[in-house]
Amino acid sequence: MIYTIFGGFCMALADSVPGVSGGTIAFILGFYDNFIGSLHTLFHGNLAEKKTAIMFLLKIGAGWIVGFLMAVSLLADLFTTGIYEISSLFLGFVIAAIPLVISEEKDAIKGKYSCLVFAVIGAAVLVLLTRMNFSSMVSDLGLSPFTAIYTIIAGALAISAMVLPGISGSTLLMSFGLYVPALATIKQMMSGDFHNVWLILLLLAGVIVGVFLSLGGIKKMLEQHRSAAMYAILGMMVASLYAIVMGPMTLEDPKPAMSVETFHVIWFIAGCAAVLGINLFKHWIDRKGRKAE
Repeated sequence: MIYTIFGGFCMALADSVPGVSGGTIAFILGFYDNFIGSLHTLFHGNLAEKKTAIMFLLKIGAGWIVGFLMAVSLLADLFTTGIYEISSLFLGFVIAAIPLVISEEKDAIKGKYSCLVFAVIGAAVLVLLTRMNFSSMVSDLGLSPFTAIYTIIAGALAISAMVLPGISGSTLLMSFGLYVPALATIKQMMSGDFHNVWLILLLLAGVIVGVFLSLGGIKKMLEQHRSAAMYAILGMMVASLYAIVMGPMTLEDPKPAMSVETFHVIWFIAGCAAVLGINLFKHWIDRKGRKAE
């Protein structure tokens, strides 16, 4: 139980930052298939299966909420005062996670080089989203029919990304120009200011739509076309490095894209160490479980 709650906590930290998705953390910790299966069961399982799924998801949810609130309370200010340090941290997250995903999925990747085209497609989609710089479309976040539809679509795409072991939904929200406004709004809500609560409600509506529409397809894709799916995920992970580098340009007060001069090695190393530490924790738990048997 503690392990699952801790997993939810780590997933929230990942979901809160542009870079590694919560799905990646679930993958590294070894309960990704159970996570996806439980979400799918909520919509398609029988009563007994739904009860089991709900109990599992409640454990993850408890850790997720704590981790998310902690992350939001820190990130909202850090994004305005230390964007290059945080972006360096995110780069470390992604670069350390890529070889872990490859190692865990070597059977689906090794020798399946005809699927490289899906890596190219995955990378191209994310680079295109980043290059299109949707953030300029939401420079005025007043509520309007266009903003409502735009935000719901962004939420649906973000949650679809979050459940994949690859790109973070936060990276997509950053590309759509909604990441920083969403963080600021949640922090305002935590202090009792609900002035822009509509933004969070619309994102949540998009999350529900995204889970309902995409989860079955993601589950089927991972079960029936795992090699193609993993190559696409790896392509998106590699392209997310570009999205992170360009991230400062999507801020409310745009800054230049990250460069060699604004890259922070210490923060990058900390990001790598965090992902590797989570992986070591997973192996320690696995060894402890084997000894108990």
